[in-house]
Amino acid sequence: MAKTTGNSKVKKKPNADKIIAIYMDYVLENEKTPKSVYKFAKDNEMTEQDFYQYFGSFDGLRKTIWDKFFENSLQVMQKSKEYAGFSNREKLLTFFYTFFEVLTANRSYVLYTLKEHEMPIKNLEQLKTLRKRMKNYAKDLIQEGNKDKNLKLFKQNEMVFSEGVWVQFLFLLKFWMDDNSAAFESTDVAIEKSVNTVFDLFDNTPLERVVDFGKFLWKERMA
Repeated sequence: MAKTTGNSKVKKKPNADKIIAIYMDYVLENEKTPKSVYKFAKDNEMTEQDFYQYFGSFDGLRKTIWDKFFENSLQVMQKSKEYAGFSNREKLLTFFYTFFEVLTANRSYVLYTLKEHEMPIKNLEQLKTLRKRMKNYAKDLIQEGNKDKNLKLFKQNEMVFSEGVWVQFLFLLKFWMDDNSAAFESTDVAIEKSVNTVFDLFDNTPLERVVDFGKFLWKERMA
């Protein structure tokens, strides 16, 4: 509630989450990004100083939104008592399931912001911070798994695995964007098959899952 002094009201300054919510709503309502911080702040009853207290630019704000998606996913997973006891494979599956649930809850914004520019590389610039966070998450999973392996021969390469997880995410993101199935069931299947494939490759097990995954992709593409 706003504080009052006599007859005058002192407005509560918006925090980072509030500014993000206002920005996302602006983009969806106007189907465009704001032209300037000054106009955006003025139209939403805040000052430029309120905005710059948390973000250096709209580009910084957009990167933070993806970072928030990541943080929200981690918080949801870590609330589960079972998560800590999951295998690395199960943890990565849970992460992708949860992350895409968060994206689905914000699908209209995500689709707009990832298709805003004609050049795909321009749209992906906002994912730079997310890329670091996701790769670090993947590295932590592998480090945890490597602790139980005495021989260096059987230890998995952290850099290769983390980069693989990021490439996997980009594939799943594009798949989800194009997914027209009810409740995005096809994306759930793609997540399961792709995660199992990645771990099977790293564990040097037979490649039946790779073939299975390839058949799935072909079937979805032709559908």
